[in-house]
Amino acid sequence: MQKQKRVVAIHDISCVGRCSLTVALPIISAAGFDTSVLPTAVLSTHTGGFENFTYRDLTDDIRPISDHWQSLNHSFDAIYSGFLGSFEQIDLVAELFDTFRTKDNLILVDPVMADNGELYSVYSPEMARGMTKLCAKADIIVPNLTEAAFLLDEPYIAEGYDRDYIEGLLKRLSKLGSPKVVLTGISFEANQLGAATYDSKTGEIHYVFNDHIQGFFHGTGDIFGSTLLSALLSDFPLAEAAQIAVDYAHECILKTVELDQEKRYGVCFERAIPYLIKRLGL
Repeated sequence: MQKQKRVVAIHDISCVGRCSLTVALPIISAAGFDTSVLPTAVLSTHTGGFENFTYRDLTDDIRPISDHWQSLNHSFDAIYSGFLGSFEQIDLVAELFDTFRTKDNLILVDPVMADNGELYSVYSPEMARGMTKLCAKADIIVPNLTEAAFLLDEPYIAEGYDRDYIEGLLKRLSKLGSPKVVLTGISFEANQLGAATYDSKTGEIHYVFNDHIQGFFHGTGDIFGSTLLSALLSDFPLAEAAQIAVDYAHECILKTVELDQEKRYGVCFERAIPYLIKRLGL
């Protein structure tokens, strides 16, 4: 029997609101992987749709945790980073990548920092520029269109783009250093929403879509990234893994709409986990 793969998820904890670690930990665990966590910050709620949230920066804890893991000869089959709590954490997480990188493991960076053309309230342009350092060390990066614009220091284009534009973005993003890119939030038709994948080694570009459900749903980017990683670790090719991630995010949104849940608390991914397990063939 193949040994159980181990993942470390480096994200914040939003105590209320389904995103970051409260999404990554259950999804990756449900996919059958031993999931360790390294919290970058603790917030009373996530930052979308809530005001006056508390915020505790955990920058000072990152290196001691990493050092302790190293002393235990701990290893990971995948390292998955998302929201970082401070500019200093970029160098610390980059150092952690170097410490725990092996010839076989997978480093996935979701440069969580912006959406709808704007940086999140706790992020700065300096942090956005610094995020390119992590992208350079990744095997796969998973930005949305807004994050892609900030990473490349280009104007954000929300709509009216064509495939040539998206494919140019993918290739420019790969030049940051990551050989594979998955760009999310892609839509060429009003009733379709999905992602584009690019493997710079093969030159292959694929598009994956599902029906577009109108509205803004918090946490779906984290659901996508966690599902993508789970599918890749389950040995699905990149394009198939991206399709599973798009489809699962869509299923989570459907459950949320059906249950008439308040959107700012995130989507009901828990109700759709049986769908994910089936898609992964577990």
